[in-house]
Amino acid sequence: MSRDDADLLKALHTEHGDALFAHALRLTGGDRQRAEDLVQETLLRAWQHPEALDPARGSVRAWLFITARNLAIDAWRRRSARVGEVFTDQLPETPVVVDETERAVESWVIAEALSRLSRPHREVLVECFYQGRSVADAADRLGVPPGTVKSRTYYALRSLKVVLEELGVTQ
Repeated sequence: MSRDDADLLKALHTEHGDALFAHALRLTGGDRQRAEDLVQETLLRAWQHPEALDPARGSVRAWLFITARNLAIDAWRRRSARVGEVFTDQLPETPVVVDETERAVESWVIAEALSRLSRPHREVLVECFYQGRSVADAADRLGVPPGTVKSRTYYALRSLKVVLEELGVTQ
């Protein structure tokens, strides 16, 4: 840092330091340490950008206050984006490992059970449960009355339960 830079910072601090600190104290909710850090960072920015302090460009104090405000907002955003530390005497739970093998086997068993149903029963279950269609929509797609869809669904579920039991699947 040159002698001119030191003189500039000293002059800025002498002229604007108290007002800047009061402003920083309001921005930090009364936290003196954070306010001091904010003043220091603001003066550092002034030193890094001396062209901004040209009186022809506007008020130096306004630039310092705006810079302090922007720095306070940035610090608040950084703090709110971080997850706070949690202290505890207990060890964290071991993560649950998802085993897709069981899910794949279940899918194969269900596909086998569905293949053993009659075509009308299989179609109504696919439309209502796998495609998520309402009774009316399933009736339109299958070309049957809604009452038929309801009764086929009832009997298809009963048949599916029997087939699953035959395949060794229990509740």
